[in-house]
Amino acid sequence: MSIQDMKNTHNLGPIIPDNAPFTPEQRVWLTGFFAGLLSFDATAPQPLSLNQNAAIMGDVPGAASKDPLRDGDDGETPWKDQSLAIDDRMKLAEGRPLRRRMMAAMAQQDCGQCGYNCEDYSNAIALQAEDRLNLCAPGGKSTARMLKSLIEEMGGGAIDPDEQLAKELAKPLESKDIAPGRSRAHPVEAVFVSRSKLNKGNSSKVTNHIEIDLSASGLDYVVGDSLGIYAYNDPELVDAIISAIQAPADFPVGETTLRDYLLKEVSLGLAPDNLFQFFSYLTGGERRQKALLLAKGKDPDGDAATLDVLAAVEKFKGIRPDPEAFVESLEPLQPRLYSISSSIKANPQRVSLTIDTVKYNIGERERRGVASTYFADRLSEGSALKVYVQKAHGFALPQDLSVPIIMVGPGTGIAPFRAFLQERMATKASGGAWLFFGHQKRECDFLYEDELAAMQNVGVLTKLSLAWSRDETPKTYVQDKMKEGSAELWAWLQRGAHFYICGDAKRMAADVEKTLVGIAAEFGAMDADKAKDFVKDMKAKGRYQADVY
Repeated sequence: MSIQDMKNTHNLGPIIPDNAPFTPEQRVWLTGFFAGLLSFDATAPQPLSLNQNAAIMGDVPGAASKDPLRDGDDGETPWKDQSLAIDDRMKLAEGRPLRRRMMAAMAQQDCGQCGYNCEDYSNAIALQAEDRLNLCAPGGKSTARMLKSLIEEMGGGAIDPDEQLAKELAKPLESKDIAPGRSRAHPVEAVFVSRSKLNKGNSSKVTNHIEIDLSASGLDYVVGDSLGIYAYNDPELVDAIISAIQAPADFPVGETTLRDYLLKEVSLGLAPDNLFQFFSYLTGGERRQKALLLAKGKDPDGDAATLDVLAAVEKFKGIRPDPEAFVESLEPLQPRLYSISSSIKANPQRVSLTIDTVKYNIGERERRGVASTYFADRLSEGSALKVYVQKAHGFALPQDLSVPIIMVGPGTGIAPFRAFLQERMATKASGGAWLFFGHQKRECDFLYEDELAAMQNVGVLTKLSLAWSRDETPKTYVQDKMKEGSAELWAWLQRGAHFYICGDAKRMAADVEKTLVGIAAEFGAMDADKAKDFVKDMKAKGRYQADVY
């Protein structure tokens, strides 16, 4: 029976016949899966009662006078560290209320890509105001899987049908900014102006400076903000998937075609668990067992990390899924966020981005980043694109223009600091500015070299420390340059300098913070614990700010 046949007949009886050869677990999964297909709309779960909300939030059931978002824990968030692996974060959250464990499952970057910060996203899920578990782009499948397992703790027991109260409790978590271009739910149209390659010679990188025209969009921004981009998938990849599932490109899916839906609506990156679960019902024997293991996050053949949607289809070659059911098992295509690398004061009506082009080989196939190759290869001058401005969460210049700033931004981490320096020039800021920049080779990878030299010449950039990992032995990184200038860096901090970092969260950011703690211990005559408290206090006072990913 086709999906369309099911849609025409599903009101006549159960979707899964009583004599179908499925276990109870399989029957439940298939019923929910096909029920979603029949509506072709995601239906949010029923909101919880006040008592259930209270239990989830760590409150005492029945204590209606308490605030379920805040009661039941000590308010400490020791897992709030982007460099920690998810297993380590979950250990730190053991014994905490459910919504706190959900928060620990997030990537802790507060990047806003999901439309929330980490805490608000977890609260929204816990209150069942948000049913999408895959919005944390930095956390990926590991976060989505952990959230799914935590959600299961919300099941069981009778549900008090006080839906309106649950909705009222959830309201503060929802974005109230519905102005065009101010959230992922309300993008506006901008115009792609140009790309220019920043690398030279035989660099192993392709980093592009991107210019976008905002004049018709009505958007503005401040330095520190990010730009959300709705990119489309690579048409070559889309066509390869259509060929692999042996389906017609013009097969109707909703109100569009299969090809257009794959191009614009769903992620074709790392294959989701639901796809393997779906495959397990379309095959048998050893292949079915492998599909089930992959759906549970296992790695039976040691290749799970390489299985994007096309590779997953090819792994289970010969399966010919109904196209509509196939796309329903995929996840929505998420917008990408990029740090803005310009000041609107220096370049009105324009916004700039600094983007590494992501391309790499697995086997005989080249894998390509969705948004980075969208900008590098597929957009032509004058093309329209959907964008929105994501306001920064605690990443901004000091209001006092006399306050010095220290910026650490290797690679494309230089993006927001180019914007900072443009802003400081436009506002005639008197405070000093020190930039630590690093990359592979000075000859090839000195991004914005001429601009930085000009800013040094006019005094906007007071000090520039450079690290080149491929030019020096042993390899030199930005944290090494911090150590070299540690006495002067400490003196800047003593004068009230604000410290900023942008770039890789897992390695670079952790190493930089560790180095800063070491500098505080050495020059501030502190023991290790007091040095850590010093950096923690800087963060609490807004003097240490990070934009990491």
